[in-house]
Formats: sequence, C-alpha cells, structure tokens
Amino acid sequence: MKSSRRNFLGSSAVLLGSRILEVLTTPLWRWTGIPVLQAATAPHPEESLPVIFVDVAREAGLNVQNVWGGIKHKKYIVEAKGSGLAFFDYDQDGWLDIYLTNGDRLPGEEPYPDGKTPTQHLFKNNRDGTFTDVTEKAGLARSGWGTGVCVGDYDNDGWDDLFCCYWGHNVLWHNNGDGTFTDVTKKAGLWEERVRWASGCTWIDYDRDGFLDLFVCNYIELDLEKVPAPGQTGYCQWKGIPVMCGPRGLPGGMNILYHNNGDGTFTDVSEKAGILKPGPRYSITAVSYDFDNDGWPDVFVAVDSEPSILFHNKHDGTFEDIAVMAGCAYNEDGQEQAGMGVGVGDYDCDGWLDIFKTNFTDDTPDLYRNNGDGTFTDVTFVAGLGVNTQYVCWGAGFMDYDNDGWTDIFHVTGQVYPEIEEYHLDTQFTSPRLVYRNLGNGKFKDVSKDMGPGVNARFASRGCALGDYDNDGDIDALILNMNDYPSLLRNDGGNKNNWIKIKLLGTKCNRTAIGARVRVVTGQHAQIDEVHSGTSVMSQSDLRLHFGLGQAKQADLIEVKWPTTQKVEKFTNVEANQFLTIKEGAGIIKGEKYKPPKTGPTASKDAAPPKTKPAGAGS
Repeated sequence: MKSSRRNFLGSSAVLLGSRILEVLTTPLWRWTGIPVLQAATAPHPEESLPVIFVDVAREAGLNVQNVWGGIKHKKYIVEAKGSGLAFFDYDQDGWLDIYLTNGDRLPGEEPYPDGKTPTQHLFKNNRDGTFTDVTEKAGLARSGWGTGVCVGDYDNDGWDDLFCCYWGHNVLWHNNGDGTFTDVTKKAGLWEERVRWASGCTWIDYDRDGFLDLFVCNYIELDLEKVPAPGQTGYCQWKGIPVMCGPRGLPGGMNILYHNNGDGTFTDVSEKAGILKPGPRYSITAVSYDFDNDGWPDVFVAVDSEPSILFHNKHDGTFEDIAVMAGCAYNEDGQEQAGMGVGVGDYDCDGWLDIFKTNFTDDTPDLYRNNGDGTFTDVTFVAGLGVNTQYVCWGAGFMDYDNDGWTDIFHVTGQVYPEIEEYHLDTQFTSPRLVYRNLGNGKFKDVSKDMGPGVNARFASRGCALGDYDNDGDIDALILNMNDYPSLLRNDGGNKNNWIKIKLLGTKCNRTAIGARVRVVTGQHAQIDEVHSGTSVMSQSDLRLHFGLGQAKQADLIEVKWPTTQKVEKFTNVEANQFLTIKEGAGIIKGEKYKPPKTGPTASKDAAPPKTKPAGAGS
C-alpha cells in the first residue's frame, strides 16, 4: 500500500529548532520541498467554544421578502434555482453592507407579497446592529430575475463596483463613491442583445496586469416555449412525481471571460482564452484562486448534473480545463454530480487550497483535498462529511466560527420541488443549515444541532455570504431564503478566542487586491487565504480576510503576497483582535483594536472599535 503524504509527514522525526524557524519565515509559495508545517499541530481544544447562531434579520431591519417564482408549484426550472446575495462595504466606512437579489413571478402565479414589483435591495449598515434600506437613493431599484452577484473595483478608483447576473441582461453597476451607482453595462461593452441565463460570476485578474477581468457562468439556454410540461418526459419527474424539467434535457450555456481593457471597457476573450473548449455546461458558481501555488489565478466552476470544470491558468492569457486529470471533475466513484455551491480554504493548514462543493439530494458534498501539486483527492468520507445526504445543498463556505485557527464548514440547504409537500415523502421543501467543525486532524464533526436556532430553523435557502457584519471579531452568515425573508445569523461566542482581520488595498495590483494571498503564523501553526470574489452559490462574502488565532495573543508573522508583482511583505509580532488595513508598498496603514462590551456577550456588540496604532512592524 502506497503511503500518503500526510501519513509520511505524521511519522516524521521531531524538527530541529533551526528548521522550524526556517519554515516559519519562508513563504509557502517559495518552498521547494514538502511543507513540513503540515506535520505540526496548533493547540486545539477537545471541545469547541459554546457558539450559537441567532437569526436577527428582522430586528436588524432586513424586512424585504424574496420573490422567486411559484410558491406551491414551480413549472419551470428558473423558478427553482434561486439566487445569491452579498456582504460588501460599498461606502468604505469599515462596516459590511448588504445587497439582496430578487426575482419575479411568471404569469398566472401568486401575486407579489406587497402588491409591488420586486426589486434588488441595498441595505446600509448603521453600525449599531441595524440596517437602512437605501436602494432608491443608491439607484439600484432594478427589477427582473437577478441571480448572481460579485464585487470588485474594476476601474481602480477606490470604490468597489457591483456586477449582477440575470436571466435576461446582466448589469455592471459603477460605484460613484457618493452612495450612488450608475448602470455602465453598455458603456463597458458588457451588454448583449440576446437573453441569457447567467448564474455565478467572479472577478479575476487572470493576466496580472492590475485590472480586474470578469468570468461569468451561464446555466441554461432557456426558452420557455420549448420546455416540456412537468411530468412529460423522464427529465420532468422526481421519484415518480411530475415536476419541472431540467437541467438534463435542456441545452446548457457557455461560460464567458471578459478581459479588462484598462479604460473602463471589456472585451469578450472566451474563445481566445480557451473558455469555450469544454462546450456547453450547466454552470452555476465560479471561484478564482491559485490552486497550484504558481502565482497565477485559476478558475473552478461547480456544474449541475455534469462534470465540474477547473480552468488552469497557462500564464499566456489562456486556460485549460484539467478537472478530470486534477481529480475534481467527479466524485471518488467517478460519478458526475449536481454541483451547486463552492467554498475554498486550507482546512488542513498545509499551505494548499482545498475545495468544498455542495450537491443535490441523495448525494454527499465533495471535499477535495489539495495534494500539494494542483491535483486533488476526494476525501469526503474519510473527513466525515458523508453523513447528510437527504438535503439539496446550496451556498457554502469555509469559516472559522470559533476562531480556533482551523477553518470549519458552513452551508445551507433547501429543496427545489415544493410539490413534494403534497406527497408526504421522507423529505420536505424546507430544511436546516449545516455546520461541520474542523477537528484539526483532517476530520470534521457535524455540530449543526448544537449551533442554535439560527442554524436549525428550516427554510428553502439558496445563496449565503459570510462576514463579520457587526465587527465583533467572529464570522456571521447572511442567507437568502426563497420566497421568504432573509436570515442574518449573528455569531454569539466565537470571539472568545482571538483573531485578526485584514483588509488589503492594492496599488500596483488591482485596488480590491483580489488574488492577494495572506499567510498568518502563530507558533508552529500556519494559515493561508486569498482575497476572493464570488463563491458560495452566486454570492459575495466579505472581502476582508479573517483568521482565528485560538488563545494566541499575537500573530507571530503575517505575510502578504501581492498578485501582480508577486512581492511579499512581512509583518511580525502583530497583536491579536485587530482590524488591519494593509496597503501594497506602504505596510500597515491602519489598525483598530476591538474591545468587547462590558454589558454582556450579546449586548452592544456593534459599538465601533476604538482606533489605535497597529501593533507589529513590517519589513
């Protein structure tokens, strides 16, 4: 039997002090041999902190109900797919605001809940745990089937812009920097006369020229007049029940790559870049990360009912789909799955980014462990993630909910066929959220039932975004619930461990610093993450990077690798529980120290942290 790399490292001899120092001070991307830190362990409590999630959406002012197709019956697949949402700081005040997508109803369906045509919504964070709807003022009150969303400063003017996917016509919203947005879709060269069903999107500087390019997933070429009626074909039934048709039996869409010309306009380079070579696929969610640590961003696409895609960046403006060879196109049995959501993170802290993908009911999710060479092994069952197969799974992400330094997994669920409620099957249209705790040994434990009412409440959820909306040092979750109000799950208790949060500002690279990699070392424990756009299901999470530090009172080393120049900046002995702003070439330009409230663990959590000088020096 061939010994695995992990087993080999686990049985290696104790490292000498000089070797440990060498490893801790050498960037992961410069290592030429096996990253020996993989064998080292950080202090990890046997039992997790008492953390619960509480849904505070309504008291926070998120009072807009989602509208998405029929409620009791769905005739067409567009009514079942749903959409995403976003956490993003549109006004650059240091507090996460919220963007909610919305949909429509088809003729003959239930009326709108308030009698008005639904629109997308922007909520401004009031910094006190509440939000104000500023949609009209911001100029974002657009109706239609809004599906996916991704955030990035495409023109490097210092304000993050918003790209929104639609079944219809996509929209690029330029952030004017004064609280308003302007539709620049046609001006930017992103308008198409034809109707397409775009799903997920991700901003990516694939040629490292300092300007963000745009990757857009297209799901199905949907013509309602050509879709069979529910139950009419084998692709229009589920467990003997007549249901809406698809995706099988319907024509797939073609993904698109737009190159940023550096002047506010884009050019479709899909064919030239090799994006069209895989052919039509039922693509849903795209994520961009450097999976093989070669300094160039790749793209992974979760595909419904077909093999997933991994576009490897060939450094010359072109990509090659290597998903089959890399081991992440199928599950470990060689079966294609109904891929929905994607989370990316280094769950085993070996310096290589792993992939978590959610799928349809009667199937498991996938945990693809990076083998350290850009290929992957499906370790779903070994890691203990094959325990829940009864749910349709959607938005997902890695999040260190208890700040112990090991990133956990959070994802949402929800059926697509409301008709099942009439047949009294062993499944329901609504279902709970799922949380898997990282045990620090390559395995996860399902702790969902212990995570409080926010996790155990049942909805037909779709998109979710992760971020610290109340700036209290632990990760919260924002969830879109189909034909219902959104959920805002406040994390209570995660900040009892220490943490560090980092906002990056690019100068030579793109201003949002998408693609920048950060490495944080505490003792013999090293974590990495990258600033990323998109992920989950058609959603955008906090662009700030969050690292749990456990009981460590400081980060011994923080390294930032900037994507355009590949230059590495180092900062040592950085005090814990800080919000850091690091600017390319200028170091730590801002540090805000969080002080917990004196009135209790959940009261006044949203008070602004006082400004202090950042602890730690850069080099």
